[in-house]
Amino acid sequence: MNSQYIEKIIPKLPDTPGVYLFKSKKRKAKGQSEILYIGKATSLRDRVRSYFQPDISDTRSPLISKMLGQFSDIDFIKTDSVLEALVLEAHLIKKYQPEANIKEKDNKSFNFVVITNEDFPRVLTMRGKELLQDSLTKNSSLSIYRRKSKKAAIKIAYSFGPFPNGSQLREALKIVRKMFPYRDTCALLSGKPCFNRQIRLCPGVCTGEIRKEEYAEMIKNIILFFEGNKKRLMNNLEKQMKTFSNSLEFEKSNIVKGSLFTLRHIQDISLIKEDVSKSPFDTGFRIESYDIAHMSGQNVVGVMTVVEDGEAKLSDYRKFKIKDDISHGVNDIKSLTEILTRRLGHIEWRLPDLIVVDGGTAQKRAVEKVLHDNGQNIPVVSVVKDERHKPREILGDKKWLVHEREILRSNAEAHRFAIAFHKKLRRIL
Repeated sequence: MNSQYIEKIIPKLPDTPGVYLFKSKKRKAKGQSEILYIGKATSLRDRVRSYFQPDISDTRSPLISKMLGQFSDIDFIKTDSVLEALVLEAHLIKKYQPEANIKEKDNKSFNFVVITNEDFPRVLTMRGKELLQDSLTKNSSLSIYRRKSKKAAIKIAYSFGPFPNGSQLREALKIVRKMFPYRDTCALLSGKPCFNRQIRLCPGVCTGEIRKEEYAEMIKNIILFFEGNKKRLMNNLEKQMKTFSNSLEFEKSNIVKGSLFTLRHIQDISLIKEDVSKSPFDTGFRIESYDIAHMSGQNVVGVMTVVEDGEAKLSDYRKFKIKDDISHGVNDIKSLTEILTRRLGHIEWRLPDLIVVDGGTAQKRAVEKVLHDNGQNIPVVSVVKDERHKPREILGDKKWLVHEREILRSNAEAHRFAIAFHKKLRRIL
């Protein structure tokens, strides 16, 4: 893509919230351009401009760099709030499945909002690993899964997502629930108001204060919201308000009127703050950290921990028992070499964008040698600790300090995970 086009298109982008779409020259069915990447923004203009700043080109993930080399056009959809941009982004990613968004087709760490198939449906959040694969692409299908904390299977009527950032989704649901109170965990007709009912975040399913038909309308509103269909949602609310008013149910009419007002004046300051502080290249940036634990060279273990999208990805943590650990003695370098070699043998695991090791120059060089011997060009940094085992310095290319928080978090996770694994192994033996 030439610079003249970029200089021409960016000033045309509005300084408002919305969703942007990078498109390629390739045409799909019905002559539509292939969508390479979808993102959300507090300011469409500023966010899209950030993709073309030369000083951050080295911090892009490989898939983002590939996308920027292929796109031919940028489209956008304005929204009235960051919350609506967040929801619309997830809806469009699910619909179009762009490669640069869906990094791994079997990635099950993303967050989803689901609505259960019950007389009084619950609105829940869960990880993709808790859903069957077809629920990722078919809202209409009823998927059955088992949560570890539940014995009975739950039927899912609708699922919305993926939402890569869990904290943003939690903030979004707080806003949604103030507009449209819903049931999540309370028992039907228990006779006692649940805590959420007491603070007006449950419409009274637990106490029998709301009819099945009325609650169904509320769930319909939530579905329309998560489908990004604001116009239809507002029409639906206006219709409900008139219906209650005509039947002289003025209290219910005023509740709907309040929801309509909130929808028109969404207060999403918390989402705006988080969106501004988050780099567009944080999405998909994967950091793997490695650490060794042992006692005088006995019961030597190694671990790999992962931080992705700024959050710990527990499903990708791995443990390694060091083979022939007695002969290794206290040679952490040799143990580190072994676990990284074994890790690279798993071609089905996604490669990281950055590797973090605990130690100094020797550990860093050892990892770099393993990577070179295996034909991998992955950058490495090492975290040097003081006498109290507190981080003192990060060795490596300083450009990676843009991810300093994630580097230190992943390093701390690796140390914690390694010690816990070592202690468990000692108890067993």
